[in-house]
Amino acid sequence: MQLVVARIGRAHGIKGEVTVEVRTDEPEMRLAPGAVLATDPPRPQPLTIERGRVHSGRLLLRFEGVHDRAAAEALRNTLLVAEVDPDEQPEDPEEFYDHQLVDLDVVTLDGTSVGRVEEIAHPPGQDLLVVRREDGSEALIPFVSEIVPEVDLAAQRLVVDPPPGLLDESGPRETPAPEDGDGTR
Repeated sequence: MQLVVARIGRAHGIKGEVTVEVRTDEPEMRLAPGAVLATDPPRPQPLTIERGRVHSGRLLLRFEGVHDRAAAEALRNTLLVAEVDPDEQPEDPEEFYDHQLVDLDVVTLDGTSVGRVEEIAHPPGQDLLVVRREDGSEALIPFVSEIVPEVDLAAQRLVVDPPPGLLDESGPRETPAPEDGDGTR
């Protein structure tokens, strides 16, 4: 099975290094020198990591055969994809691979059905569960333990405890400001 482990950003310097947006909790294993990664969009050959380093809090990678800025810049926005055994589990029991969460039923604490996980979005900040609701609409649920207290892979469901407004059809409501005695706000 294939998992996206990173997205290549901009070129760094003139010797073929690129910045990388890490999308795995195991970068030391998945993005180590010698790792061979498929790409999306596909390239004629997979990319092999020649070396990596952290610079100013960002991971920089250099790939075999990519030795100048132009070649590095041509890789921008390419997804790096690792081949993973489908039975492999993350070491931390509180971590999950995206494929484990997709298609799980989503219910609230009282058992009310919300919908089904369609995909996992990885914007900066925190991961989001993209949930297809029963009416066909989409709900974005932050994948944090305060909102998703239970993930039961055996039962194929997630339990959510949404804050007020998160799952409302119209979204959060604005509270009007109180009026002063003269009618102004």
